[in-house]
Amino acid sequence: MSSILASVDQRTQLVGENRLELLMFKLGTRHVFAINVFKVKEVITVPRVSQMPGSHKNLKGVTNYRGSSIPIIDLRQSIKMPALKGDAAKKQHVNVIITEYNRSVQGFLIGDVLNIVNTSWSNIQPPPSTIGKANYLTAITQIDVNGKSELVEIIDVEKVLAEIIDYDIQISEEALDHNVVEHLKGQTVLIVDDSGTARKQIRDTLAQLGINVLEENDGLKALKRLRQWADDGKKVTDEILMMFTDAEMPEMDGYRLTAEVREDPRMSDLFIALNTSLSGSFNEAMVKKVGCNRFISKFQPDLLVDVVQERMREILDN
Repeated sequence: MSSILASVDQRTQLVGENRLELLMFKLGTRHVFAINVFKVKEVITVPRVSQMPGSHKNLKGVTNYRGSSIPIIDLRQSIKMPALKGDAAKKQHVNVIITEYNRSVQGFLIGDVLNIVNTSWSNIQPPPSTIGKANYLTAITQIDVNGKSELVEIIDVEKVLAEIIDYDIQISEEALDHNVVEHLKGQTVLIVDDSGTARKQIRDTLAQLGINVLEENDGLKALKRLRQWADDGKKVTDEILMMFTDAEMPEMDGYRLTAEVREDPRMSDLFIALNTSLSGSFNEAMVKKVGCNRFISKFQPDLLVDVVQERMREILDN
């Protein structure tokens, strides 16, 4: 099964072109789910798992993966799908997706893996507002599966992990430059991320510094907001101190968003930080390519503070 991802390193050219590849799978029912291939390290059959008494109910245990112990999470249970019974329950877990999110590696128990599809972020839509905020989706799309158009639900893995891992938003005293922090009070920052969990983490961190937050859940909405300010004759850098953007979002990804901002002389000097659960040298290279000012792997409160202080220092020095 791992061969399905053998050429993942050859797919990096998709990023920056507002395209992505989705790994599609099932969770024991006919519904089709997906996550971005760039979050996936490997797909394996269910390994031997050692249970951990007293652990979170969605954590099925740990397994040895390439010399390290990693947690194995029941994805179906995590997104609160009804429990399967009888023979269906016995067959619901046949594979594990090994992923890397927020600088950590974990495995998710899933059912059958379907295939990998190449699509455009413009074809990815936010989940309908009618399903409420309690859902575990960042987006939906229509994909051809075996000659039939299927609704594919893209899972908000960051929300799943946040319910298992207690993310600390506390800012360490060592990270604070009090001469700069005083000037941050009342400043406004734009956060662009399709995960409500990720937006909340940034919002709660920056609120400790007295920073106001504007939010958008996809890159296209953010670009329209910035362009509207410019069309109204407003200077974008007067409206916001800076922008934090995720890499992967419906409609328009963070790389394309950054490139569009840099190409518009009315807003090209906006300070942009890419804040993503994707990590590694690849993202650092993409940051340079599209023109981001900083790259941060989620979730690191002290680094978020470091970035806004850096931006504030630039303004104070000028």
